[in-house]
Amino acid sequence: MAFSVTTWNINSVRLRLPQVLQFLDSASPDVLCLQETKCPNDAFPSAAFRKAGYEHIAIHGQKGYHGVAIISRLPLSDDRRQTYCDIDHTRNISAVVAAPGARRIRIHNFYVPAGGDEPDREINPKFAHKLDFIEEMRCLHADAEQAEGISSILVGDLNIAPLETDVWSHKQLLKVVSHTPIETENLIAMQRDGAWVDLIRAHIPPEEKIFTWWSYRARDWEAADRGRRLDHVWSSADLLPSLTRVDVLREARGWERPSDHVPVTAHFDF
Repeated sequence: MAFSVTTWNINSVRLRLPQVLQFLDSASPDVLCLQETKCPNDAFPSAAFRKAGYEHIAIHGQKGYHGVAIISRLPLSDDRRQTYCDIDHTRNISAVVAAPGARRIRIHNFYVPAGGDEPDREINPKFAHKLDFIEEMRCLHADAEQAEGISSILVGDLNIAPLETDVWSHKQLLKVVSHTPIETENLIAMQRDGAWVDLIRAHIPPEEKIFTWWSYRARDWEAADRGRRLDHVWSSADLLPSLTRVDVLREARGWERPSDHVPVTAHFDF
């Protein structure tokens, strides 16, 4: 039985609702996780998603900034919102999805702070916040609910490209926020300590370049191809044998009024 989950930093769900609905119509993931919805809960376009067949929605938003949502065709339960670094920036939501084959999977959806421009926590509070946020995420363990029969998937815009092949130029980006050694090492440590499996790299070899984000600043993003893999899909190890493929919808970056991120979808066969 097929099951799929998509992560997408949409950079304003109301502004880009037509693109999201177009994607749902063509790709039909079972679960869509959005980041940077930039929308308070009472203004979230729930009716449009329900009309499209996605009746189960868990949201955590605020006006103008950040915000995350889980939109599902399958029932959701036990939705939770956690505050990191004692700052409620609506950057996290999780819920248990009733997946095919009587599986229950907790979906963790994250929007990690970008970290500003200067990679020095002593002079840049935004960078310090990012490092502290990742450190607190180390408490998340992929097998935390295994005793209850619940597997785990962690998705989102983690705002870090950990591998050399996750950026267009490892050498030129070593001092650029999102690929500095302290960020990449901390993210890899968090992944290791939590027993998380990087599903994108389980499907696409680490030797192969893969990007999910291209800056708006590029005059011709496709020709320059100066991308980074900032969007991630991880899981508990028990789900890896069921993974069939991972799709990175690069073409979405060229859509009208696009997000600077593209959808990433993990497909499973249970």
